[in-house]
Formats: sequence, structure tokens, C-alpha cells
Amino acid sequence: MNTKKFILVASLIFALISAFGTARQSLAQDTKTPYPSMAPLEQYLMDRDAEIALARSAAPDSISRNATILFLGKHGYETAAEGKNGFVCLVQRSWASSFAAPGSWNPKNRSPVCYNPPAAHSVLPFVVTRAELVLAGNPKSIVQIRELEKALNAKKELPTTVEPGGMAYMLSKDAYLTDALPHNLAHLMFITPVMEKAKWGANEPNSPVLLLYGEPPEPFTVFFVPTGKWSDGTAAPLP
Repeated sequence: MNTKKFILVASLIFALISAFGTARQSLAQDTKTPYPSMAPLEQYLMDRDAEIALARSAAPDSISRNATILFLGKHGYETAAEGKNGFVCLVQRSWASSFAAPGSWNPKNRSPVCYNPPAAHSVLPFVVTRAELVLAGNPKSIVQIRELEKALNAKKELPTTVEPGGMAYMLSKDAYLTDALPHNLAHLMFITPVMEKAKWGANEPNSPVLLLYGEPPEPFTVFFVPTGKWSDGTAAPLP
């Protein structure tokens, strides 16, 4: 992958609504964002039925139809449907992305994701907790939220280890991950204990694997692989 393509993919990756991001202070200082603070809450909320359908679109129907579905209410995520296969699907919002991302408060961001059982146990608590912190109304800043997460982690109220075999589907053709065109990218995420990118050959020339994030307090590293296919089986653009 050449430098130009890598930068394009990286811009999409940093905009993903996932629970894996933390701020790199130097990047945060240099990044100018059109979303410096949280928008009115209503701009982040969706119609319940529409959100359930969007959440299910994250993974193939053979998986998502038997998954637990979460819905974002005014105070946090609620269970909209109980599943049978241990997968959990939801629509993440902009505040779950990297704190270094310029779109951390982007109200247009809608990122359907479907976690497999190990990731639902190890990663989903970070997603749910961050949503609760944001929707509590205090604090409003990303920096304050990160400090609260660190405090919860210190008290072991968040997972301190990651289960092996964690992964997530992000294959919805209706996702809006970033303001940058094409707004979306079909991909899988693989969640591992914290490790260096070399063990996966990530970010190497012509490698399809990219390292996403892996900084405390999250006890994991996320590797990203584009798929070229949406959840309904139709072809998706590759970077």
C-alpha cells in the first residue's frame, strides 16, 4: 500500500466508531476539527426501528438475525432484542472513535458493528461505558472522559484483559464513518492482547492488514482488514 492510499485508509480508520481509540497528545494538538464539542443530544439519536435495522446490517444476516441488538437511548445503550449466538450488534457513535480523530463529536457518524462473543465480553464494556459517560452530560470534553475511563480502569470496573479470538464485523453499506469520501469501508476488526504490528505484518507495503489502536486503558490492539464485500454479499470498494 503506497503512502497516499495509506493516508486515505487511515482517515477512515480514525473515524470509525469503535471503542478502541485514545488520544495521542501531539496529534490532538495538531488536528483541527470541525467538531470541537458535543452537538445537541438529539442529533446523535435515531428512530428505534431504524437503529435496530442498521445495527443488524453490520454482519451477514446469518449472524445478525440471532444476535443481541443494542439501541442507544438518552442515557446509554439498551437491549432491543435478546440474541442466541453470543454476538452483539449496535450502532456506535462518534465519541467511541479515536480521541485523536478530528470527528470525535461528529453527529453524522453512524457506525454499525457486530462483536463476536469474546469481543462482546472484553471490548463492549468500553463502548457501553463511554456512551454512559457522554450521555450523563458531565463531562463534555474528550479529555475528561478519558480521565474517567482511566479511573474506572484503575478500580477494575472495566476489563483488564482481552479474551482470545475477539473480532467484529463492520460490513454495513449504510454506515457513515467519516465526512471524507467515500464515507464508508467494509472491513473486519481483529482484537488481540496488546502487541506490535510486526506480528501481523500490519502497515507493510501491499499488506491488507492495518494496525488500529492499542493504548491504555484498553487492554487490546485492533487489526483491521478490508473485505471487499458488504454484509448482503454485494461487492464493496477496496482502498
